[in-house]
Amino acid sequence: MATGDLERGNGKSRGNCYNRSSSSYSVENDEKQWTSWLVPMFVVENVAVFCCGRCVVRFLGRLSFQPTRENPLFGPSSNTLEKLGALEWYKVVHGNQGWRLITCIWLHAGVIHLLANMLSLIFIGIRLEQQFGFIRVGLIYLLSGLGGSVLSALFIQCNISVGASGALFGLLGAMLSELLTNWTTYTNKAAALITLVVIIAINLAIGILPHVDNSAHIGGFLSGFLLGFVLLLRPQFGWVGRKNLPAGAPVKSKHKAYQYVFWVIGVDLLVVGFSVGLVMLFRGENGNDHCSWCHYLSCVPTSKWHCGNS
Repeated sequence: MATGDLERGNGKSRGNCYNRSSSSYSVENDEKQWTSWLVPMFVVENVAVFCCGRCVVRFLGRLSFQPTRENPLFGPSSNTLEKLGALEWYKVVHGNQGWRLITCIWLHAGVIHLLANMLSLIFIGIRLEQQFGFIRVGLIYLLSGLGGSVLSALFIQCNISVGASGALFGLLGAMLSELLTNWTTYTNKAAALITLVVIIAINLAIGILPHVDNSAHIGGFLSGFLLGFVLLLRPQFGWVGRKNLPAGAPVKSKHKAYQYVFWVIGVDLLVVGFSVGLVMLFRGENGNDHCSWCHYLSCVPTSKWHCGNS
């Protein structure tokens, strides 16, 4: 599994930092394996947007792609990304351009950024789509990307943001909640949980570096984590194998009681979280006014770098 990072512009520059790790664990079930086509389509769409975006803005000359000393990711300038639909707080709140909360998910700061995120999407998304189908995985991807954009806009209002990392962190969050809510169906439970938690922790820790939008990572992760409880339930083995039971044999319920509890909590927190976040955003509020320490989640200043206006 792997995850890339969602780039945040610091002034007019871009940075990149990502981590890739791998793990494997098995799940004991006989559910249908779906053919993955949506995730590969997402990959193609992201690549197409990047390539077509370069053609569309070719007339901008030097603004189309920055010199490598300004953008080491081999990508377009901040001005170009802004024209193509990057997330910018002022235009979302005061320019009635809420669509930027979605379009920014399909933009990338450069070739390296695009490649890292698409490799991550392939490793994470195909597995989930094969097990749970395109509808549920597609919803998690899009809603997590939206959740990441909302939190990013609330806490980072002086820079633009692009990238699919909020959605990718949502898939990681969904994998974690899926493991917890379907705990009894897994073998090597402890190893699976430790591996996944370490991967998530490492990637979130990378987000404290400058030029990386950790607010989007966290927003996407939390959205995906809650969506996993709602959308990725597995039935009990006794219910799956009910057709093989003799007549009159007792049949287990489809889901365990704790799974229903997780489902209710997940739905409630999702509704409240998205409602509060969107209301605060379109009222023009700054999340930092309500959380004096939250800016450290996106960047921790050291002697090696400064965070500027985070």
